[in-house]
Amino acid sequence: MIAGSVALVVPALTALTMSTGTREEDDQAVTVPAADSADAGFARDMSVHHRQAVEMAYIIRDRTGNDDIRRFAYDVAQTQANQRGMMLGRLDLWGLPKTSSDGYMRWMQDGHTGHGTNEDSLMPGMATTAELDRLGSLDGEQAEILFLQFMIDHHRAGVDMARACVSQCEVEAEQRLARTMVEGQQSEIELMTDLLKERGAAPRK
Repeated sequence: MIAGSVALVVPALTALTMSTGTREEDDQAVTVPAADSADAGFARDMSVHHRQAVEMAYIIRDRTGNDDIRRFAYDVAQTQANQRGMMLGRLDLWGLPKTSSDGYMRWMQDGHTGHGTNEDSLMPGMATTAELDRLGSLDGEQAEILFLQFMIDHHRAGVDMARACVSQCEVEAEQRLARTMVEGQQSEIELMTDLLKERGAAPRK
């Protein structure tokens, strides 16, 4: 009787051991999206978007002595670098390319399509090379204001893209990450707007 019970328990324990991965890993193991899916497109495009946010955060870190701005820039850099790593890691796990010759944002169903992949064809909210150079040429409050204005534009576009993933993406882990981005970046837009007011400025639009 005992031997029979052991025989039944061992397979159950083995199955339990094999399924002890994280919820996100389980999602990825079950669902591998197509290369032209919203999940893959969001991961690719938002990785590029995040890369510039990290770049701007490091620029302002060296152009200001204000502790509030430096702390905020550090939070942006760390959060978006981590999220970018997650998205690129998913593309690796899915065996999908990290770039697409079809251009940016073609996966979106709201009309934001047709953007190219060269430096002059940027996604909405992204600063141009000239704008980044200008940010890097300023110091103190002037640099802080421009950084906050650029980052608000950047976040607004990022929120739009993340909302599109929430409605279009099919991988649950990708939808969860997109929801986190919407909530986090909306909160940061409010904070940046307050920081601009303290400096007698406002968002660009």
